[in-house]
Amino acid sequence: MANLKDIRIRINSVKSTRQVTSAMKMVSAAKFKKAQDDVEHIRPFVGKLKEVVAFLGRSIDDAATSVRGFAADPKGKILIVSIASNKGLAGAFNANISKRTEMLLRHDLRHEVERGEVELLTIGKQVTKALGKVAPSVAKSNCDDLHDNLTTENVRAVAQRLSDAFFEGKYRSICVIYNEFVNAAVQNVKVEQLLPLSLDSDESGDDSFIDFIVEPNKKEALDALVPEVITAGFHKIILESAASEHGARMTSMHKATDNATELLGELQLQYNKARQTSITNELIEIVSGAEALNN
Repeated sequence: MANLKDIRIRINSVKSTRQVTSAMKMVSAAKFKKAQDDVEHIRPFVGKLKEVVAFLGRSIDDAATSVRGFAADPKGKILIVSIASNKGLAGAFNANISKRTEMLLRHDLRHEVERGEVELLTIGKQVTKALGKVAPSVAKSNCDDLHDNLTTENVRAVAQRLSDAFFEGKYRSICVIYNEFVNAAVQNVKVEQLLPLSLDSDESGDDSFIDFIVEPNKKEALDALVPEVITAGFHKIILESAASEHGARMTSMHKATDNATELLGELQLQYNKARQTSITNELIEIVSGAEALNN
């Protein structure tokens, strides 16, 4: 059995760890509520915006080849955007993104990677570090600073950068891998195509906009709406990832705090037993010494 000093050191260490995990849980809980509200507010807006753009695209005969955002250059590359976080201690939040990206590169896009037709853009220091070891020749650039300054302007700047590269023909497809927010304990890894835009609506699919009058014309309306739907869609993805991160970290730190409390109870019981054993041994020594003197 360990001596009392060793057990006291472990108890103090576990108490310090529990204080840290409890504090991190409270910080994540405070951030999580705002992130959750942001996701719930942007989802219906982006959904309806995509529905309108899809309807306008379907109403133009050659939208898939003539309207930017729908038309893709077949000679361009495929861009994979992997979004995780800058910090760890969030359970499997970062690892799931790295594994899904690695599987996509090694299996689904294996031939494209061999031909040099795939580029990887990472957002988050954790996924940048993980994928840099797996595919160093692919992982060329990152936007890790976006998480530290998650403002509308910064998100719009990154979305603008991606859309401009697509419009210029550098990429024929841009796919985003991120954690879709479900609740604080559940996040689903999702692969979503950001560009080119789809002509199929994600909503009910009916033509409820058929009687709309668009001025000056549908083509010009699409030219104005396409950059906005790209920016709004990317912003939704970033907010989904942020809410998922805070939820995952809050859940992970809650479990860690509970485990520390349970371990602390076991150590305290072990300490009490060791202390009782020490006292008993001292009493036996005293009684034995007294008996020896009497004899």
